[in-house]
Amino acid sequence: MLWASERRAILGVVVAAFLSPPAEARAQGLGDGTYGRIAGDVTLVGALGGVVAARGPRAEAELRLRYLESVGAFVSYEDGALLGSAAEPERVLTAGVEARPLFFYRWLRGREGSAAWLDLAVDSLGLELGATFTQPAGTAFASLGGLQLGLGVELPLWPRSTGPWIGLHGGLRWSDAVLESGVIRSADDREAFLVITVAWHQTVVAHVVDVGDRAPR
Repeated sequence: MLWASERRAILGVVVAAFLSPPAEARAQGLGDGTYGRIAGDVTLVGALGGVVAARGPRAEAELRLRYLESVGAFVSYEDGALLGSAAEPERVLTAGVEARPLFFYRWLRGREGSAAWLDLAVDSLGLELGATFTQPAGTAFASLGGLQLGLGVELPLWPRSTGPWIGLHGGLRWSDAVLESGVIRSADDREAFLVITVAWHQTVVAHVVDVGDRAPR
């Protein structure tokens, strides 16, 4: 029968093995606190998911492009008909920008935790600002413009930047009429939303960092 101290030692080894990057990840340099994010300068993201809103759910697809996992641009499309939903508005197209300031702050200050998934999730916290083009029932597509402000976070399924992620984004949208007058006259003037996605992140070398550099002679 094992003594208490021996049981604690074995438990410590098991926990360390679970939380430490696997040998393959260490061999690829993923144990340096960046988890593969600086292996390239651009991250491409494709995602599918669903939108939860007060007036009905919508299916959603999005594309994102991020520079050094800090700033980027995104385009998303929502459609209630794809789910057989009578959502209002029926469709929403959004184009905007996002900022994720925590990655460089954490990495440059050497604040890595013991779990890669937790570091990656914290780094993914970001603000989103975009222009919206919505289609209320009985109107043409993109007949109503507006502004979107959101907050997002993602959880990696692998302990590195490239791979599958689960995303959670939420925020508010206001119509142009509200932005001009400050008065909400109908349900189309403001919408709170929550988006849940399954995404693939791919870090690539696009040479954005060294663009314009000259090769040494």
